[in-house]
Amino acid sequence: MIKKSLLSQQINFLAPSLKTQGLFTCVLALSFSMSFLPRLTAAESSETKSALETDSQGWLDIMPPADLKGWYRTPVPPTGKLGREQWHVDAAEKVLICDGDGGHDMLLLDKEIGDATFHFEFRYTRIEGKTGYNSGAYVRNSKDGSIWHQAQFGDAKDGYLFGETPTADGKRKFFNLAKTVKDMRVKPAGEWNTFEVTARGKVLTLWVNGAVTCEFPDCGLANGYVGLEAEGYRIEFRNLKIKSLD
Repeated sequence: MIKKSLLSQQINFLAPSLKTQGLFTCVLALSFSMSFLPRLTAAESSETKSALETDSQGWLDIMPPADLKGWYRTPVPPTGKLGREQWHVDAAEKVLICDGDGGHDMLLLDKEIGDATFHFEFRYTRIEGKTGYNSGAYVRNSKDGSIWHQAQFGDAKDGYLFGETPTADGKRKFFNLAKTVKDMRVKPAGEWNTFEVTARGKVLTLWVNGAVTCEFPDCGLANGYVGLEAEGYRIEFRNLKIKSLD
């Protein structure tokens, strides 16, 4: 798309050419001039606002208090053991911090939720020479975390859904949408990212930094628990919010 004002400037600039140099010369000059005008990439033109930006009404702030009341930890896998306490709140900065040195676990909100959008922002603490940053967020989990639906995010990569969901015959199936994501929208360690996971009916949708990256159409739980993942890397979370879609 070309801004109207910029195009008008180019036409006015070339007006004398229309009178004195002929149509061919003018078209050639206009084409050359337009080549320097800014263009939107396909990714930029398809970007959308977050649900929170689009409508700020009706959101529930779920940032935990200093004592993490209303939240609980469960190990990954649930048959494992919890490590040391590694989650705490910095009230001054309004961030939830995972130190990343207390083992692999989930921090889950102790409230079962149906159709809703889970909004959160995060950034890893960047360490020079460190690689493999890894964390995630959950929706529609079982209380013990044995059934899980996760938004996976690394360092300037990932941004996809995967997990283990129940099936109609009482079994479970594993799913992974990593190969369907072509636009790696996650920012590098040290920068803030904005994610939203929407659960509506059986469909889970992941929005990352301005665009939907993937959808999972067959979630087997109608209700579940939202939460965040600790997996060995220091990470901060802010603006934890839920908006019911029921």
